[in-house]
Amino acid sequence: MNHLLSGLAYLAPWDWSPTVECVCALTGAVYVRGLVVGGREGVRCGFWRPCFFLLGLLLIYGVLQTYFDYLASHMFWVHRLQHLILHHLAPFAMVMAAPGPVLLRGVPAGLRRGLGLLAQRSGWHGAWSLLVRVLRNPYLAGLLFVGLVYFWLIPSIHFTAMLDLNRYKLMNWSMAVDGLLFWWLMLTPRREQGLAAIPYGPRITVLVVSGFLQLFLGAFIVMDPKALFNVYAICGRAWAISPIVDQQTGGCLTWIPTAMMSLIGVLVVLNRMLHDSERQESVRSARIRAARQLPMAAAGRP
Repeated sequence: MNHLLSGLAYLAPWDWSPTVECVCALTGAVYVRGLVVGGREGVRCGFWRPCFFLLGLLLIYGVLQTYFDYLASHMFWVHRLQHLILHHLAPFAMVMAAPGPVLLRGVPAGLRRGLGLLAQRSGWHGAWSLLVRVLRNPYLAGLLFVGLVYFWLIPSIHFTAMLDLNRYKLMNWSMAVDGLLFWWLMLTPRREQGLAAIPYGPRITVLVVSGFLQLFLGAFIVMDPKALFNVYAICGRAWAISPIVDQQTGGCLTWIPTAMMSLIGVLVVLNRMLHDSERQESVRSARIRAARQLPMAAAGRP
């Protein structure tokens, strides 16, 4: 019993954040409500999509609100694993779940109408549309995606971020939000992105370039013979491990998994291209058949 209680203690918040708690709880509640409402309306999401979305949400919560967060602030390689989850794995899983319709159904209709009226009357709608148009630029999204990784790993910036609680929270939030934005732009089918849909070609270009740049950064960290991140010596490492081994392990997590995620992203985009091409071909064929049947039907009239 004592072992069980001690194990559960590691799941308790190390540095409790009401913001993280509220965002994760509210998002999960809205999503589950959307599943229930959709079930009543006869809309089924299957099994894997809810699993992917809730898994991604639990991963974000786990790396920010459990003992894992303590380890991430005292071990460089755990920190890199934390950002791998926040920036890549969790957002990737959540976007692949295509949660938009479910989340929309989960918001009460009255609240949706109220927020829409508030946005129109306050002028937020136009500002929000402008922001969305700017952020939907795939090259800007790719620059921001890779730029944040480079920025937070500048040794002097990283040093202050790990010692200042507000900057530390800003760093983690920026990685999570940017990861969700990037993977949503890259992986969502064009027909679900509306009139401003991003072509698949630029998506593949951005994924390849961003993967290469992160690969280069990880390789640089691994191969640098000196310790770049001395802040962990000041904070004290959670385990007895040499600074170089800690740095090399973290560099490998920046190097290999991120490149693999970019490759998987490219494969997903290619699959989207194939499905859209087949869909367009089927629509074109149906139109041709309909056009051929019209003269025949006209000729058969008395």
